[in-house]
Amino acid sequence: MRVTEKGQVTIPKEIRDRLKIGPGSEVDFVVSDDGVRLVRLDDSKQDYKSFEEWAESVKGTWDLGGMTTDEYIDWLRGPRDDLDRR
Repeated sequence: MRVTEKGQVTIPKEIRDRLKIGPGSEVDFVVSDDGVRLVRLDDSKQDYKSFEEWAESVKGTWDLGGMTTDEYIDWLRGPRDDLDRR
């Protein structure tokens, strides 16, 4: 891969497709001792355009076993041994 006078390189199509990099995408270069990595930065043009759209797409996929949300969170966190001495 050759660098132009302006310091530009062409990202191969296979990599652009895999990382979903298109015109206007934001990328960054991460430097380490053994080289440089190109990473795609997250932006507002994600697969899901909004939290509401994502929430609707996963609606009904969690089975709480009949528990309310508060009961589930309490179960998930478990007893607080330092406060709940039963």
